[in-house]
Amino acid sequence: MKTALIFTGSSPILIITSYPSLDDKRFLEKLKQKGIEKFIAFEVQLESAKKKYGSRFDVIRNDLNETEDMRVLDYNGQLAFERFSFEELGEMIKHEGHNM
Repeated sequence: MKTALIFTGSSPILIITSYPSLDDKRFLEKLKQKGIEKFIAFEVQLESAKKKYGSRFDVIRNDLNETEDMRVLDYNGQLAFERFSFEELGEMIKHEGHNM
C-alpha cells in the first residue's frame, strides 16, 4: 500500500494505491484512464497520511479491492499540498506520458 501526492497539469491530488510502485505500468495505465499522463509524484509516508486524514483514510483504504487499484484520498490540491512538509515527501518521480 502506498500513498502519493501527484502533481498533474491542473492540481495536485493525494492518492492511495495498492500497486507495488508508482512507476508500475499498470498504475500508469490506471492514471492514463483518468486523464493523467504527465505528472510529478512524491510518495507520502502511509502513517503520516493516516494521521492527517484519520477515519477518511481508513474508509478509502478499506475500499481498495483485493486486486491492485487506486483511490483518491484528497481532490483538494491546495489542502493536500499544504498538509505535508517537504520532509514527509519521498523522492520525486517524473512521468512524461506516452506521447512524448
